[in-house]
Amino acid sequence: MSVDQPLAWYPVPVTAATNMRWWLLHRDSLTRLIQQRCRKFSVDPVFQALAPACADELTMMNLRRSELALVREVYLYCGDIPVVFAHSVVARKHLQGAWRGLSHLGNRSLGTMLFTNPMIKRAEFGYKQLNSHHPLFKRACQRLQTSPVSFWARRSLFTLQEQSILVTEIFLPAILRLKI
Repeated sequence: MSVDQPLAWYPVPVTAATNMRWWLLHRDSLTRLIQQRCRKFSVDPVFQALAPACADELTMMNLRRSELALVREVYLYCGDIPVVFAHSVVARKHLQGAWRGLSHLGNRSLGTMLFTNPMIKRAEFGYKQLNSHHPLFKRACQRLQTSPVSFWARRSLFTLQEQSILVTEIFLPAILRLKI
């Protein structure tokens, strides 16, 4: 992975292995894809609060460095194994608008909300191989017995009523055990 542009996300996951590319490039609901390949699917929320966004999210979300946003982080499980770490960011001012239901999701998947409303539009993906220099890397590793050198991640904006939520999905090593 290149370290020359630490904040850059790319339009194509060029160096991803073929089996990982399948997961990265699929545009359907990730929740639904995992549910189709898993007997027991669950969502485990681990963080939800007003907090600063990551540095590489500020411009995309039109946030100032000091501005707080609602940050939600969950693990998606297949049985008792985490397969995805998901991180979402929505501007505080949009919590009374299009995204007011976000703070009441609990252990329900955000994907369920995003993919059942035809008014919500998804932008193109950005891709990045995250390593220990990215703040989401350590958070994604919290439920893993051993930390890998890197994770593949994708992110995209979902927009409703001209208000956006940024969703980042980090693919944990166990995702590759699910049949594609």
